[in-house]
Amino acid sequence: MREDTQKTVANEKSKAVKTEKKPNVFVRFGRWIKKKFKDMWIEIKKVSWPKFSKVVKQTGIVLGVVLVFLVFITAIDVGLEQLLKLLTRVR
Repeated sequence: MREDTQKTVANEKSKAVKTEKKPNVFVRFGRWIKKKFKDMWIEIKKVSWPKFSKVVKQTGIVLGVVLVFLVFITAIDVGLEQLLKLLTRVR
């Protein structure tokens, strides 16, 4: 008899769980977005940010390297262009 009452209580609980509706898609999406931004903010607070002077120095280094490669690639491009003009003029 006790087993029957336990089964009945379990069935009633499972029916109650099944009848609960999920929130609509917009509510779920809002909760998902809120959780993602909260997690993102927690991770951002863990980051050790460099000092401004170090950022400026590293930015200068990057710009310098970019300029060196710009000059190098431009020189190769101009050289190959002149070589092509020379080869097409020979005919």
